[in-house]
Amino acid sequence: MALLDVRDLRVEFRRKGEDPVYAVDGVSFQVEPGQTVGLVGESGCGKSVTALTIMGLLPRRGPRVSGSARFEGTELLSLSDRQMRDRRGRDLAMVFQDPLSSLNPVIPIGLQVTEVLERHRGMTRRQATVEAADLLDKVGIPDPKRRLDEYPHQLSGGMRQRAMIAIALACRPRLLIADEPTTALDVTIQAQILALLTDLVRDTETALIMITHDLGVVAGLCDEVNVLYGGRVVERAKRHDLFAVPRHPYTHGLLSSIPRLDAPRGERLSPIRGSVADNIPWTTGCAFAPRCPNAVDTCVEVTPEMAADQAVPDDRLLRCHNPVEPVRDGEALV
Repeated sequence: MALLDVRDLRVEFRRKGEDPVYAVDGVSFQVEPGQTVGLVGESGCGKSVTALTIMGLLPRRGPRVSGSARFEGTELLSLSDRQMRDRRGRDLAMVFQDPLSSLNPVIPIGLQVTEVLERHRGMTRRQATVEAADLLDKVGIPDPKRRLDEYPHQLSGGMRQRAMIAIALACRPRLLIADEPTTALDVTIQAQILALLTDLVRDTETALIMITHDLGVVAGLCDEVNVLYGGRVVERAKRHDLFAVPRHPYTHGLLSSIPRLDAPRGERLSPIRGSVADNIPWTTGCAFAPRCPNAVDTCVEVTPEMAADQAVPDDRLLRCHNPVEPVRDGEALV
């Protein structure tokens, strides 16, 4: 049994007088203990909504949620708010994109860590304070005992993100979801945060879902990658297979838009034309069709299904009518 098993997850938003929009449209994936799984795509592709649904953080009124998200055999979507509060922090935890807006600005960092320890691990205030200082030390915050009494605005961006990770790891959760945890950080601090997450997964067997649009992060961290577009997983593959032979035109476009150190000086980048919103709401066909250089009539008329890709010798799943030719190092694969 997988630690987390998401099957056909759908999240529908409706506005009066308008067509429904599926922010998440039939997403399925699994996460094993100690595994790092990436959810990749541009803003608006459904990554964060998928994570918030799994964590039970969507409002009860408004979105319509269907499908399944089973954690260690328990259906998370059917749990009450109280039951989810018992699991959040203890079994599942999340590191949000902006720690400055996620941390409470009027409560010291130490209290924000100790309340989790008291709530889920039954510690006394004294025990929780000692453990909180130890957690801040483990995530690389200097002088942790002094930092316990400081407020979020007194910490640097990197330290705030580390404090968020300390809070998320306080109860030793089995699954950690990191939603763009390095977006607002400079390159040096980003590398330190990613190294910290890598060490935590290795040392504690915590499973990690990394949500990002940065394929450089994926290249150095994830075991398996799910590329999302229009609320759907359009390609799933092992990290090395995906980077070596991208098959979906969207995956190929994402990789082609990354600057290369070995490219000739002055060479232009190859951006993906258009916007994620070009085909919202969609009902049939491929959501990427308006932006796809490989699009044919079938792409607009028939919704592609997720299926095994027979053109490459790996366990890849692909949702595309007209994929990119499988080429590695200038030679076609057979």
